[in-house]
Amino acid sequence: MWEVKRMKAARLVVLGIALAAGGLAAVLAGGFGGPSAPPPPPPAPQIATADVLVAAKDVGSGTALAAEDLQWQTWPVSAVNAAFIRKNEHPDAIQQYVGAIVRIPMAAGEPVRDNKVIRAQGSGYLAAILPSGMRAYSTEISAETGAGGFILPNDRVDVILSRRDHEAEKVTGIETHVSETILSDVQVLAIDQLVQEKEGQRVVVGKTATLELTQRQAELLAAARQAGTLSLTLRSLVDAKSKQPTEDLKPARTRLNTIRFGVSTSIISR
Repeated sequence: MWEVKRMKAARLVVLGIALAAGGLAAVLAGGFGGPSAPPPPPPAPQIATADVLVAAKDVGSGTALAAEDLQWQTWPVSAVNAAFIRKNEHPDAIQQYVGAIVRIPMAAGEPVRDNKVIRAQGSGYLAAILPSGMRAYSTEISAETGAGGFILPNDRVDVILSRRDHEAEKVTGIETHVSETILSDVQVLAIDQLVQEKEGQRVVVGKTATLELTQRQAELLAAARQAGTLSLTLRSLVDAKSKQPTEDLKPARTRLNTIRFGVSTSIISR
């Protein structure tokens, strides 16, 4: 009986030692060999930035810039073009550009660049937005001769001259009228005094169209006005983007054609 009790006590001791050893092994395994907590994420890299002068809202060509049209915007230095205006280089740029005239339309958030604005120093806005070497020439239009009023500033047009052909009449004895395209693919700068579309309007029925012409084109148009009636035909936006010549002008950018009113002229395309 005594021996049985001693054997049970010995088993309990052995079991206790085994449990203690297992617990110690588990602690050691958790401390040295078990999964560890993930390391903290590395700090985010610091991106160098610069404040760039941008348009605070959409501004159209011919607009005189006001202070509320401009603002500083933070850009990554890697995305800043050399033509952009930086605050650290020109801290008073907003004041400097107030009154400058927008030559090329800018969208909100678009960086301001010197090639898009002109500081006119008192000149009229139309003179400021004209490219170097070009002329602004105005001619009378009506709903009938101006595509029903659907021609807007910045559209591109052809100019057609309609006139009596006196030379043909001498031969046939019949009153004869002819129409000829004398200018092709020229830009409309303004209708009356409107130089950009305003408040979403899609029709401008004006009395005067101002076109952007070369000196030679302006001389041709001045002579043509004395010979007959001028009409503007609106060109497709697809043609303006593709710059593909129309069927009747495809042989070349300039095709000679004589208008019989004492001046030898030519069809001129841009």
